[in-house]
Amino acid sequence: MRPKRTILCVDDNEQSLSIRKVLLETRGYRVITSTGGEDALEHFKRGGVDLVLTDLMMPGLDGTKLIEAIKGMSPETPAILFSGKVRMCDQPTRADVFLPKGMYAPAELLERIRLLLVRKRGPKRLHPRTTGQTSAA
Repeated sequence: MRPKRTILCVDDNEQSLSIRKVLLETRGYRVITSTGGEDALEHFKRGGVDLVLTDLMMPGLDGTKLIEAIKGMSPETPAILFSGKVRMCDQPTRADVFLPKGMYAPAELLERIRLLLVRKRGPKRLHPRTTGQTSAA
């Protein structure tokens, strides 16, 4: 059995955060939640985070700045930025994906997370015994 992938989920709206946490945990992800960018950055620095899912507009360290700091430490960590107030992100961002809240189905979010994690991990390696190849004697 493969280990659970860990998602750092950040939103200053605790109700939205709770709903997202349940959605992700029921799909087998380990979820670390944070209601602020500074706290989320401290969680990230401890290591073990496979993907970051963050709200754009938060007091203090907003989602764009949080992703910028995370990508500065770990450029390969995928990040999804979302917003309930902004429908299109017109500012430069290092997020891999931008999603407007309420404009996507939960299944779309889950699929985007899955694809970003596969891309981070890389393609599956084929082992000689699973490909049907045999060594010549």
